[in-house]
Amino acid sequence: MVLIDLFISFVKIGFTSFGGMSMIPLITSEMTVHNWMTPTEISDIVAIAEMTPGPLGLNCATFAGIRTAGLPGAIAANLGALTPTLTLCLLAAVFFERFRKSRIMTDMLVGVRPACVGMLFGVILSLCATNYAPTGTISPVSVGLGVLDFVLLTRFKVSIPKVICLSAALGIVLFGVLGLP
Repeated sequence: MVLIDLFISFVKIGFTSFGGMSMIPLITSEMTVHNWMTPTEISDIVAIAEMTPGPLGLNCATFAGIRTAGLPGAIAANLGALTPTLTLCLLAAVFFERFRKSRIMTDMLVGVRPACVGMLFGVILSLCATNYAPTGTISPVSVGLGVLDFVLLTRFKVSIPKVICLSAALGIVLFGVLGLP
């Protein structure tokens, strides 16, 4: 039954999100509603999914499925995540010429863009609360690491893998070894 629930949950996520970061609130909702994961575990899965190659949605589906029901869970979640995309691509291919110059379709896309931006800001706020205030109070060390990462990426153009490795090492030392809050 868990496999069917995973499949249906990721079908819903796939049909009601726009891919990428916009899937995170829906994944969070489904995982917490079914008591499959806590928000902290979801935040960890999103971080791992961002670091690994491939689409965020499929990576999250894989990790969430494995965490919930092992390899069969990962397969069920991935099939669920892929079903909406494959269905919509098939329909789009069939009707592509008909909708190509449609004014209605253009207007719909103009309306969807602001919704996606709003969802991204929601994801950012949700992840900030989980990562920078895990105990309910803001962790200055976590905020400092976030600012350091931002500066390294934007000002000094350090590569993302190097920033991830540096952050992981600093996290182990600061939180694991030194036990800072």
